[in-house]
Amino acid sequence: MELKNIISSVAKVVLPFVLGGAILWWMYRGEDFSVIRHVLTEEMDWTWMLLSFPFGILAQMFRAWRWKQTLEPIIRGDEGTTQPRTPEIRSSICTYAIFISYAASLVIPRIGEFSRCAILKRYDGISFSKALGTVVTERAVDTLIVMIYSGIILLLEMSIFGTFFRKTGTSMDRILNSFSLTGWVVTAICGVAVAILLHLLLKNFSIYNKVKMTFSGIWEGVLSLKDVRNLPLYLFFSVGIWVMYFLHYYLTFFCFDFTANLGIGCALVSFVVANFAVIVPTPNGAGPWHFAIKTMLILYGVADEQALWFVLIVHTVQTMLVIALGIYAWAALLFTKRLNPKIEKL
Repeated sequence: MELKNIISSVAKVVLPFVLGGAILWWMYRGEDFSVIRHVLTEEMDWTWMLLSFPFGILAQMFRAWRWKQTLEPIIRGDEGTTQPRTPEIRSSICTYAIFISYAASLVIPRIGEFSRCAILKRYDGISFSKALGTVVTERAVDTLIVMIYSGIILLLEMSIFGTFFRKTGTSMDRILNSFSLTGWVVTAICGVAVAILLHLLLKNFSIYNKVKMTFSGIWEGVLSLKDVRNLPLYLFFSVGIWVMYFLHYYLTFFCFDFTANLGIGCALVSFVVANFAVIVPTPNGAGPWHFAIKTMLILYGVADEQALWFVLIVHTVQTMLVIALGIYAWAALLFTKRLNPKIEKL
């Protein structure tokens, strides 16, 4: 492997961690972390956190069941060909693949999209390229849904931004003057890191060729949506995914006294802003997610320190849930039979 390719591969793994770490360091520098023990044991109501878990799990399961729907037309399309194929796509394999994909993306952002297709090929014998084509369909549908509900929510809650600036007298000049030298340095580093990551992402669209994916496979996967047997159920899962994500997040508000009374409006706005923040490729959105949620909570009157502890605890616990589901799925696959043993190992 050429040195240039090695450096590029390492950068794709290291830079997201550096960027996320830099943002977190900037946010939590000077904080007394011994306070978090008191918050976790004395101030936090863990009942609501535990109640949020089923919704986080359901969000991933809905995604798996929806994925199976887009994969089924591919199987029907292969009928009558001489290519070996499996008679069905197992819901369990789709679910395990999704669980593992989320956990894998904690290590390398976006790698989960490839890992789940690899798992499906290994255990159910589905073409990697065609499966990846359905992922493209998913992303298009999810983007449309996010844009629609984001626009509606932001329009409904836009007044909060004007209220904040009017009450605090905050202006752009005041914000810029409040930056310390360290703040400017960290901001510059983060800006450079984002620019490099965007460059690498754009450059590495060629990765599709590296996994031997053909244009016909992608196209067939994208077109699979029109052949979905139960389109209303597909739409139900598509909307349900984001409803479950929101409830997974919203219920955590009731874990703390300082967020319990903020209302669903605050939760909706901060949820929308966080969705856009995690576009920045860091492990599970670490850093950008913290900053976005913290900023929105402050807009709604939460104290700075309380907002910091909220985002740290909620993000950490939800990330641990993602890891636990990934480990569970990996263990379950060890005891799962491959329907086509002739398929070579990936």
